[in-house]
Amino acid sequence: MKSKNLICLLIMLGLILPVFSLAQTENQVTPPETLDEAKQMGEKALEVGQKELPGIIERIWKEEVMPIWQKMFDWFKANIWPKIADWFKKFITPEIEKRKPVIEGEFQKEKQEMKESAQTELPKAWDYLWEKFKQLISTK
Repeated sequence: MKSKNLICLLIMLGLILPVFSLAQTENQVTPPETLDEAKQMGEKALEVGQKELPGIIERIWKEEVMPIWQKMFDWFKANIWPKIADWFKKFITPEIEKRKPVIEGEFQKEKQEMKESAQTELPKAWDYLWEKFKQLISTK
């Protein structure tokens, strides 16, 4: 019987106590009555925003965003990255080693072709540029 009365009392207090917070009149924001008053409130809000917003954003970035990202990165590094590294070592590295001689041979061929094309095409390019330069000079 006592526990039943206690529960009823707690329920009534839970319903009545929030009403007392509505009766407080301190720091109530009232809407502006004129356009000038609204303009002044807007200007004041902009000034406060310009002064305090960079600090607020920096604080949020340092205290809330970066720690979460750091935790996500640490979790990724501990749980996912080792699997990726093992897969790379297991499948990709042997394939690279197997193809390395072929790639080096192709690289040497490409290198030789570029040297030959540079020897034949570079003089043509210089001649073309020289002719354009002469045209520019002669027209002015």
